[in-house]
Amino acid sequence: MVNGVDNTGQGWGATRLWVEKSVGAQVEQAVALHGGITSEMRRLYVGGERPRSVVLRSFVMEFYVRHARGLLTREADILTLLARTGVPAAELIAVDPAGDHCDHPSLLMSLLPGEVRLDIPGADERAPLLARQLLDIHRVEVGASERPRDYEAWTTADEVEAPEDTRRPDVWRRAIDVIRRRPPTYRPVFLHRDFHPGNVLFTGAGEDLRVSGVVDWVETSWGPADLDVAHCSTNLALLHGAPAGLAFAEEYAAAGGQLAPDPYDRLYWRLLDALAFAPDAEDVADPWRALGRTDLTEDLVKERLEDYVQAVLDLCTRETDAS
Repeated sequence: MVNGVDNTGQGWGATRLWVEKSVGAQVEQAVALHGGITSEMRRLYVGGERPRSVVLRSFVMEFYVRHARGLLTREADILTLLARTGVPAAELIAVDPAGDHCDHPSLLMSLLPGEVRLDIPGADERAPLLARQLLDIHRVEVGASERPRDYEAWTTADEVEAPEDTRRPDVWRRAIDVIRRRPPTYRPVFLHRDFHPGNVLFTGAGEDLRVSGVVDWVETSWGPADLDVAHCSTNLALLHGAPAGLAFAEEYAAAGGQLAPDPYDRLYWRLLDALAFAPDAEDVADPWRALGRTDLTEDLVKERLEDYVQAVLDLCTRETDAS
């Protein structure tokens, strides 16, 4: 502890001074928050006349430091925009996107109530709440001048690498061929772009279970609702198995969301997201294990991704046969 602050991890002396100037009070303690991949997150306990907790995001990895100006400026703009909506996002306090005042590019925001819940028990009860929250995000109305950037695909057919030890190479070939086509036409909406259970906070239990916050708005985009639904679906498949991933689109539709009417178009968006996890799907599970999901071994996550890709292809076949 230095001046009451946990200084484990990356140095942050200048950042602490910037925080204290921004909030007008001393930082009494800092605690690392787990569950993220791209940045270092801290919960800061602030003293003064109004003791409270705030959250600090700092980009410390070289790749993200290079892109921090765009990422953190985007997140600051989005948090400002969301403040006038009903979406439970954090309040922006201050941002130093280029690291002009901090040890690393940083953003300071309010602390949201609740916690990330990734446990297997309760997953079925959380899924419809996730779907309704995602639909609320997609319904955010923005003027042309406020629209976030157009979505970016996170992989291409030429970039996908099937796992070397796969026993189903034909599944990967079929899936890769699907995303070789030109992207389907779509009605654009406001996308979180990285919506999944690790970025959603919950409070309560049973009938009192509620979404209390949605975090990590650095990838917010303008694009097809299918893509956000697909990303959450892939994550649910990795967390709980392929059936959970397939079911999320049904939850979204049941909540009133509209997905592409053509099965082949839905297939495209689902696979465009899922294939972006190959061949290193196990990397996404590192923060999940830190949050208690120690059952998510590398082999299990890789197997679940392949199972999900197979299941998505099979679902499209059933849907087209039925139409």
